[in-house]
Amino acid sequence: MIRYLVLLIGSVGLGVVLAQERPPAPATETAAEAWLRVQASGTQASPRGQAQTAQERERALQRWLDSYKHPIPQYLRRPSAKTADN
Repeated sequence: MIRYLVLLIGSVGLGVVLAQERPPAPATETAAEAWLRVQASGTQASPRGQAQTAQERERALQRWLDSYKHPIPQYLRRPSAKTADN
């Protein structure tokens, strides 16, 4: 009986500690959070499928690959970042 009483008191104490450690919930939702919620829920998704043609996919892939041809400007580099030529 004492064992159950100790277990009950310990679990209540643990519940109080865990309840106190939770960060307070934000009072209002920001516009960005609302937009992310809408995107995740899919409620505003188009009922029609939106497929690309093979030519559109190829051009999009080529744009992405071409983006790696441009060097990163010096003003965007962090001084502590290490590069392959260091």
